[in-house]
Amino acid sequence: QVQLVESGGGVVQPGGSLRLSCAASGDPFIIVAMAWYRQAPGQQRELAALITRGGTTTYADSVKGRFAISRDAARNTVYLQMNSLKPEDTAVYYCNADFNMLPTGTLKNFWGQGTQVTVSS
Repeated sequence: QVQLVESGGGVVQPGGSLRLSCAASGDPFIIVAMAWYRQAPGQQRELAALITRGGTTTYADSVKGRFAISRDAARNTVYLQMNSLKPEDTAVYYCNADFNMLPTGTLKNFWGQGTQVTVSS
């Protein structure tokens, strides 16, 4: 098994910034892709940003130009830099990862426990 531990959430004023971190640990794996999803109250969980092993990134239209996903492969950690935050960015942010588990190569998907981001004046 693999554990994903998120950190960096909190309360910020509109226009402010936050950086989320997600560190993976546990059984040996190879990263296929890591992503950040978010779920606002009463809404479905949605993809915010994704980064593949090769470094290709994908963003939801609502966060393009404001959020940046990056990774530190040596630390098995993915980050989400969130700038120009808006009240509508308020949500629980979840780390998600696809790993090829070693030594079998079996593809498995994991979720973190979530971290709250609140954008409010």
